[in-house]
Amino acid sequence: MKTILSTVVIAAILAGPAFASGTHGGGHGDGMEVGKPGDAHHVDREIKVSMQETDDGEMLFEPRNFSFAKGETVKFTLTNAGELEHEFVLDTAPRNLLHKEMMAKMDMEHDDPNSVRLDAGAQAEVIWTFSNSGTFEFACLIPGHYESGMHGPVVVK
Repeated sequence: MKTILSTVVIAAILAGPAFASGTHGGGHGDGMEVGKPGDAHHVDREIKVSMQETDDGEMLFEPRNFSFAKGETVKFTLTNAGELEHEFVLDTAPRNLLHKEMMAKMDMEHDDPNSVRLDAGAQAEVIWTFSNSGTFEFACLIPGHYESGMHGPVVVK
């Protein structure tokens, strides 16, 4: 009962007021603190992002941090250059932490515009508009990956 209740509480927090509409797996509509889905016809910049592991066990994104202007629409072209499955999630650090804890308790798949999960060798894109200033985070929330280095800051000025 405690595990079910804590999962429900975490799910309620994730679907809470930071979203204008939608639920986890159903899209985030137009409102998240980190921004909103971008329009592919109005991309200001394209960033190529590699996800991979090193021989010494580190898991990382390259580049390791991002800086954008408020209102900028970015096309992230993501490539999983590693041998393991990885994901790319844009959100606030506290919300990523809650999401990571929930993922540790159950196997989750994402169907959200702010994230993508890729098998080894796969490629995808996320188009995102950073509509708010602040410091946010991109991360891989697959259990153990965040702890192995797969996260970084996103500064929006």
